[in-house]
Amino acid sequence: MSSPLMQTLPTLVAILCYLIAASLQWQTVKGHSINRHLVRLAGLTAIIAHGYAVYLELHHPEGIQLGFFSTGSLIGWLVATLVLLSSLRQKIDNLFVGIFPLAAITLLFSLIGVDANTARHYDSGLVIHILLSILAYSIFTLAAFQAVLLAKQDYQLKHHMTKGLLRSLPPLQTMEALLFEMIWTGLILLTLSLASGALVFDDLFAQHLVHKTVLSILAWLLYATLLIGRHFLGWRSHKAIRWTVGGFIVLMLSFFGSKFVVELLM
Repeated sequence: MSSPLMQTLPTLVAILCYLIAASLQWQTVKGHSINRHLVRLAGLTAIIAHGYAVYLELHHPEGIQLGFFSTGSLIGWLVATLVLLSSLRQKIDNLFVGIFPLAAITLLFSLIGVDANTARHYDSGLVIHILLSILAYSIFTLAAFQAVLLAKQDYQLKHHMTKGLLRSLPPLQTMEALLFEMIWTGLILLTLSLASGALVFDDLFAQHLVHKTVLSILAWLLYATLLIGRHFLGWRSHKAIRWTVGGFIVLMLSFFGSKFVVELLM
């Protein structure tokens, strides 16, 4: 097991660099000229330090620790990594303003929070299920932030506000296309997660799994309905935003709500 100093130092470095990157990007949103490479360098440094901190936090002599706070930190790291990589091909740097502070918060909670001792060795099937679940949740987290950004952009367009955030974003059609690309990817991963869970667990509706299973299926239905509505009815803008955020809230309750109740309240 790593020493407290070994885990605390990279955590503090990551939090500081996340906040620096988010602050610099916020200056860009306000119209100031900031070197894009400097923002990404700070973000990359934060992600590297965060990744090392997560590695130390997850690995224990007894096995892998996937408690409430450590899992939150892992998802925060994965979301930050995905948005930084996505920014290389899409102009979504402004997501840094929301995503990086969120990753810093998950790190802070992992540092001061106390997880239940759930460290153990996992078989390969369960590892695949867990990884698929975390990837799906991370993609839908990005989609939720993208939906909020899209809502802000739509509001500014309707009120003829052409400065600040709007000026630094791609066209509305590009933002919508990116949102639905994220939702398609997340839905595929969530489908694979549910399928792998059915193979790994004898009964997905057992007492300790029923709330997570029901909410995950409900989230799947919400996202699937949104994609069907998009394809056949041309849903976009406000409907897409509401269904995306609604599905994310349900999925958040499924993923974190069940862990919170089982590990911290029981």
